[in-house]
Amino acid sequence: MPMQVTETAAAGLKREYRVVVPATDLAARVNERLDDLKNRVQLRGFRPGKVPVAHLKRLYGKAAMAEVIDATVREANSKIVADHGFKLATEPRVVLPSEESAVEGLITGKSDLAYTIEIEIVPPITLTDFKTIKLQRLVAEVADAEVDEMLQKIADQNRPFVAKSDAAETGDRVTISFQGTIAGEPFDGGSGEDVPLVLGTGQFIPGFEDQLAGLRTGDSKTFNVKFPDDYQAQTLAGKEASFAVTVKAVEASGAVPADDDFAKTLGFDSPAKLKEALKERISREHAAAARLKLKRALLDQLDERHKFEPPPTLVEQEFNSVWSSIEDDLKQQGRTFADEGTTEQAARAEYHAIAERRVRLGLVIAEIGERNNIKVTDEQLTAAVVEQTRQLPGREQQVWDYYRKNPGALAALRAPLFEDKVVDFLIELANVTDQQVSRDELFKDDEE
Repeated sequence: MPMQVTETAAAGLKREYRVVVPATDLAARVNERLDDLKNRVQLRGFRPGKVPVAHLKRLYGKAAMAEVIDATVREANSKIVADHGFKLATEPRVVLPSEESAVEGLITGKSDLAYTIEIEIVPPITLTDFKTIKLQRLVAEVADAEVDEMLQKIADQNRPFVAKSDAAETGDRVTISFQGTIAGEPFDGGSGEDVPLVLGTGQFIPGFEDQLAGLRTGDSKTFNVKFPDDYQAQTLAGKEASFAVTVKAVEASGAVPADDDFAKTLGFDSPAKLKEALKERISREHAAAARLKLKRALLDQLDERHKFEPPPTLVEQEFNSVWSSIEDDLKQQGRTFADEGTTEQAARAEYHAIAERRVRLGLVIAEIGERNNIKVTDEQLTAAVVEQTRQLPGREQQVWDYYRKNPGALAALRAPLFEDKVVDFLIELANVTDQQVSRDELFKDDEE
């Protein structure tokens, strides 16, 4: 009797099958394995190739049957998927007999192999005509004022400071040592030695820098400052702290002329060359922002044009990942859903919809890539790993080994590369027109 496959359940994208493989088929495959083993195994008292199969069965029969069962289940499952043309959303769930008597009968070859396989499939995806997609690419020219603004920021970061005997004021750099306490007790991060601070930059909590204005080198002062209610460290949020501060130095800032000497300190022959490099850098920033917006608009259209039921298990996995991050963030900030102007129920519904969109778009992008033979090459993946190593100087080998030993991490690195290649492919096919905008318009949504 051949293997029997019976569909026992079908609901949405989930299927369940009952599979029965006769014991005679399993026994035949076990004998094949033992016959092959006979020519390779060496046992005391027997010449090579002359060990009786019955003796081998006593020694290795159960192990051979376990291997046969494993191979048979994998082959049967693959046949079910192939015969129905399914594309699996997740790994199949196989339910084998668990009763001791059933397992013993199966391993000893007395019982048929009967098990259940539960699968979840990806629905057939009908792709839109990508040539009908209309997109606008925002283009912002780099204005001279933008270059000058960046140049000024660089100059400010490199400006010299000169010691002064007068009182500290906004723009001056003060070097301080301080000890903070709350209710008379020191707290983590509340002390420092020889810390430079430019007044007016808002580096410290509100009110702290104001207390330093008017002090001179050598002055000491004790004052109270309240941490903001929404301070990141919840243990300090809303609490009043006392700081004992000593001013070690007061320095006035000097100007940095945009001349040849300044340009050369940054590695350029002249201010003109420096400005040219800054313009190119800003241009790349504009292009990156424009592409990001173009990609978002493209994904919105893909989402709108491909409405289908995504596999529930994939959606739940994505939702659980997102929701875990949301809860961790709220916990670290000491905030609640009410503080965010919502409820947990409403937030769950919102993020579940986001998870559905992500899964659906992921499946659409994968389908586009598969049908158009879009792949990430080994060279491109290697280049991405190399780029990751550059982010951690001195730990290059450690980063390289991490990706080499963790297929999941490598897959996570491959995913955005693949997505970008599909996006590039679609942009080439879509009807894309350029729209001239200002820098403010280009970055508007990001800044908001």
